[in-house]
Amino acid sequence: MYDHIGLQVKDLAASARFYEAVLQPLGGLKTSHDTTYAGFGPSKDQSLLWLHVTTTKPAGGTHVAFQASSRAAVDRFHREGLQAGGRDNGAPGVRSDYASNYYAAFLLDPDGHNVEAVCLSG
Repeated sequence: MYDHIGLQVKDLAASARFYEAVLQPLGGLKTSHDTTYAGFGPSKDQSLLWLHVTTTKPAGGTHVAFQASSRAAVDRFHREGLQAGGRDNGAPGVRSDYASNYYAAFLLDPDGHNVEAVCLSG
């Protein structure tokens, strides 16, 4: 189990805008921020995802999957993420190679991290 996840980003404003957009349909919000970091979580007192500014090139390739309460939330995650500067890495749909009820969408964030929303219910 994890306590939190940290991602390095080049442009904090662009990345914070992206994560605010994709996490809102999943029940997440920006919990804190300054000029060097931004935190996100389910409530103001619980930050589970941290973005940290880096002056070196981020490694990229990190995969983070967020749990969605419904397929409609997965759809909104994908749509809002594209509008906020994300790139499509897998449109919303059933991933039967994972499981018959695995409904997910994938985006690349502004730094190339693979971000997923997944719903495991009907």
